[in-house]
Amino acid sequence: MLGFYNYTVILTYLSLISGTIGIFAAVTGEPIVVSVICLLLSGFFDMFDGKVARTRTKSTDDERRFGIQLDSLADLVCFGVLPAVMGCRYGLRNYFFFIIMALYVLAGLIRLAYFNVCEENRSAKEDGVRTSYDGLPITTAAIIFPLFYCFKFCTDSIFDGEIYKYLYCGLLIAVAFAFLFNKIKIRKAKGVMFYIIGLFGMVELATVLVVYILKLKI
Repeated sequence: MLGFYNYTVILTYLSLISGTIGIFAAVTGEPIVVSVICLLLSGFFDMFDGKVARTRTKSTDDERRFGIQLDSLADLVCFGVLPAVMGCRYGLRNYFFFIIMALYVLAGLIRLAYFNVCEENRSAKEDGVRTSYDGLPITTAAIIFPLFYCFKFCTDSIFDGEIYKYLYCGLLIAVAFAFLFNKIKIRKAKGVMFYIIGLFGMVELATVLVVYILKLKI
């Protein structure tokens, strides 16, 4: 069997599986909340896969490089393809929107490929993990797009339903631009901030579930 098999890649695999289920749910017409939850779960798995990987001190260079590539490929599916495909559930169903969705995925792909090159160069010159990111990390999609789901629920009685597809389209464009805009500098979360972000994600997941239950009652 090709590949390297140890416990350090399990969370990455779970993230990919969750993201893939979210894509299938979106294209088969399942409630959008399924895709939103899958996106959030992928974000949780991705948060901790790096910490788990660093607990293994006997990894070979090939195993470490395999883990980096695996993580980026999973990120492209979970935080690149999934949010774009979710647009179909918000009404993005003509060729103009398809192009925007594809460009969002392309921006994510470029960002991840560029990050891998820079990370290899950095690792060759210095030890440890990076402390900051240039541009918006693609994993922030796990926070941004579930917020749109909650926003839509809170404003359904205010806006016409058609407007949400344009808002979502605009959000895709803005986030794609932020992926590649090198003037954005974001410090890598660590220590207390890392757990605050994790707690925020849990609150967001709980909010999404509450919103969905309220929608069912309405």
